Amino acid sequence: MRYRTIGHHTVSAIGLGAMPLSIEHRPDEARAVATIHAALDAGVTLIDTADSYHWHAGETGHNEELIARALAGYGGDTSDVLVATKGGRGRPGDGSWTVTATPAHLRHAAEASAQRLGVDAIGLYQLHKPDPAVPWAESVGALRELLDAGTIRAAGISNVTCDQISEAHRILGDGLVSVQNQYSPVMRDSEPELRLSTRLGLAFLPWSPLGGISRSSLDGPSGPTSTGTAFHRIAAERDVSPQQVTLAWLLARSPAVIPVPGASRPASVMDSAGATELTLSAEELAQLET
Repeated sequence: MRYRTIGHHTVSAIGLGAMPLSIEHRPDEARAVATIHAALDAGVTLIDTADSYHWHAGETGHNEELIARALAGYGGDTSDVLVATKGGRGRPGDGSWTVTATPAHLRHAAEASAQRLGVDAIGLYQLHKPDPAVPWAESVGALRELLDAGTIRAAGISNVTCDQISEAHRILGDGLVSVQNQYSPVMRDSEPELRLSTRLGLAFLPWSPLGGISRSSLDGPSGPTSTGTAFHRIAAERDVSPQQVTLAWLLARSPAVIPVPGASRPASVMDSAGATELTLSAEELAQLET
């Protein structure tokens, strides 16, 4: 397993996106816990969650509580595991998402998340999405207050622009350690934000990093790899899954990148973790660029 840094934390270069374990069509709890335990067994030490990762109304914090139970029930040492949670979004239970990033809401949400996770201070707390109804500086200022109060140890921001990253960096200084935007082979709009994060020394956590890569080919070249992308062709040549090639490509983009692919079964997370052992050649990376 390769490792990278988020602020003062050293974490696995691949994290676990735990959202699929709690949202629509989630697995039963036994399989969900087994998936988290498989990630830990594979050396994953970063788990990404949010208070809004749930399915039905009235389930705020479902994913956080699930992670807390899974960590408590794990037989090994979990002291090096960084749970990164987020606040500022909601789910009414009808499939929609809301945004509320007022300082009062963020303070209350962070305190509630810490309680659900069973920690005195959240290792990494990220503002889930800018709220168009709230000045950005006010939302980020709430993160500053949470840092100063000791409710959180480090802060991050998600779904943001370069200007928002720069302003947050001015307000939070070294307290800002991460940026989490969508980034994948088919969604590269956040290339400027990736470059800025790298320059500022911030971890860049792509969400939905496997976008555009068919899950049907998880078993490797013996599976259906007829989509014809360079990711699938290289996977067939390497005898690995296209998902591993995708994650290895992301890791090669910048030393700041720490992908957090979602998983809902042990086999998926173990396959993703294997990407840290895959080093792509310059020729292969050139093929993937096109």
